[in-house]
Amino acid sequence: MMSGWQPLEKKSATPGKVDEGKHRNPKMSLNYNTVSELLKARARKFFSRKTLNQRIPITQWLPKYDLECLEGDMMAGLTVGLTVIPQGIAYAGIASLPPNYGLYSAFMGCFVYMFLGSSKDITIGPTAIMSIMTHQYSVNGNPDYAILLCFLSGLIIFASGLCNMGFLITFISKPVISGFTSAAAISIASSQLKSLFGLSYDSETVIEDWSELFKNIGYSRWQDLTLGLCCMVVLLLMRKIKDLRAAKPQAGDSSGMRIARKALFLTSVGRNALIVIVAAIIAFAAGHDIFTLTGEIEAGLPEFKPPPFSTHGDNGTYVGFSDMIANVGSGVIIIPLISILESIAIASAFSGGKTIDATQEMYALGMCNIIGSFVQSMPVTGSFSRTAVNSTSGVKTPAGGIATGLLVVLALAFLTPYFKYIPKATLAAVIICAVIFMVEYEIVKPIWKAQRLDQLPLWGTFFTCLFWKLEFGILVGVGINLLILLYGIARPKVSVSTVLREEGNEPQYVVVEPRSGLFFPSVDHVRNQVSKASMGPAQGSVMVVMDCSHFTGVDYSAVKGMKSLCNDFEKRHQPLIFTNVTPGVQRGLCSLIDNIVIAQSPDQFEAAYKNSSATSTLNHHREDGAMGGVSRHGEDPESLDPLLQSATGPRPVVVVCNS
Repeated sequence: MMSGWQPLEKKSATPGKVDEGKHRNPKMSLNYNTVSELLKARARKFFSRKTLNQRIPITQWLPKYDLECLEGDMMAGLTVGLTVIPQGIAYAGIASLPPNYGLYSAFMGCFVYMFLGSSKDITIGPTAIMSIMTHQYSVNGNPDYAILLCFLSGLIIFASGLCNMGFLITFISKPVISGFTSAAAISIASSQLKSLFGLSYDSETVIEDWSELFKNIGYSRWQDLTLGLCCMVVLLLMRKIKDLRAAKPQAGDSSGMRIARKALFLTSVGRNALIVIVAAIIAFAAGHDIFTLTGEIEAGLPEFKPPPFSTHGDNGTYVGFSDMIANVGSGVIIIPLISILESIAIASAFSGGKTIDATQEMYALGMCNIIGSFVQSMPVTGSFSRTAVNSTSGVKTPAGGIATGLLVVLALAFLTPYFKYIPKATLAAVIICAVIFMVEYEIVKPIWKAQRLDQLPLWGTFFTCLFWKLEFGILVGVGINLLILLYGIARPKVSVSTVLREEGNEPQYVVVEPRSGLFFPSVDHVRNQVSKASMGPAQGSVMVVMDCSHFTGVDYSAVKGMKSLCNDFEKRHQPLIFTNVTPGVQRGLCSLIDNIVIAQSPDQFEAAYKNSSATSTLNHHREDGAMGGVSRHGEDPESLDPLLQSATGPRPVVVVCNS
């Protein structure tokens, strides 16, 4: 047998002449060839058709595109466009930006996502949560900060996709997301109360919103309040129309009936645009002084230019890029995180059970923000309400975004002079009716039934977001989740069972079974529990069996702790046996512990028990309520021992580790 692999040397073609490659280091040659082959394999994989279809999803569905897809996409795209135009204007107000910036944010994401998006339903654009986050970090409503945030968010999201950082999203649990979403919805609705009542005041938090409202309630404009409340009632009623039987196609409908049902459905899903148009007409007819209006909106399309890397403050002072980043602060991290969370959550909700490629969604969302910043967009992400409209409108492919984007572009080019007649109370009604359904109150009861401890991150996130800041609420929720996980790791449940002798109630041996892995946070707890069992049910002399079936691995601290435990047992001459030990755990334990006994064979287990019983002193009296379960008199003692049960796996012998 060869003791090792030896590279073959090529003999020189001419006797006495040394071959040039003879003295090459074979390891260097091997490494060079290995790296070269690896790079070639990676290149072949990267430029393969599979990778192309995965990273540019339009190449998958475009060859199969037909007239049926075109019909569905155009209808759904126009419907979403009628929804996003009034929402974009309203969301710009939430972000403390001029109304036209809401429309600038509403079209480029639709175009980009058509090429890179993996979900046919998602629509990318301004959202309520992104608007309120932009409001917090765009200093005094300066559009330059919002545009820069859009660009930087896109870079971070795209880079996160390149680094496969999507797994970090798994550390944010559903209760944390629900608490954040619900608190954000309440914050957004509260911020619109001043427009609903026709008031004007400055406020930053929910408490300030309500306190300022009550302070200024006497100055409310009844015209704005009446119009806003009427718009809310009509919006909520129209929202239900699409769910009526009359709005759903039926088998055997004539062409006229199908058109009528479709028109009724479009009336429901396009309710925001209809309400805004009707309210603008009423305001125009009533005159400028009756309602508080949106005011002049800059006409025309945005200029295509790079995002601003410097700006000017309120007093005209120059603000450089580093100062802008300092002013934005944690928003550079928080906004991309929220954007990814919202978009991937929506993609999962509308996936129809299919697996979501989180990395591809991050690529698409990153590029939507990067390119959107060149048309003066604020940060964007997937919109749940518009995605729902898109899905129910029968969209077939991401090409529906073309119709949505074109409709917004046409509105910017030709309709902006008429947007100034839109009452602010109507926009407030549109926002409030959109966000009130984001409050996930229905999740509280299922969480209570499934795991009551999950109420802590839910309410911790909710109250922190509501009364402090949204980004801190997420950090608090994640922190609570991590503390719960770490506590479970550091304090695992340990079950202790006493196996009694057949001829009496005296203990035969005690089985201790930790219910999770053995690593440094839990080693002291496990050691204490085993020691308690050895002095309690085991009475300081009866053999203790430690069941390691839940141990997937051990670290240095755990092995040191088990060594101290073995020494304690050896000092009082009490047997301690480890069972159900995996090979990896066995290697770790045997590396430092000389006197450990590992038994996994029933025969060898019985032999170890007989050797220990000769020196064991049994106590016939046992306190009521001792830890763990106890086998009753007359039961087969093998029934409680995992080693003595019938097993299908291999049965290794007793291993005694000696130095």
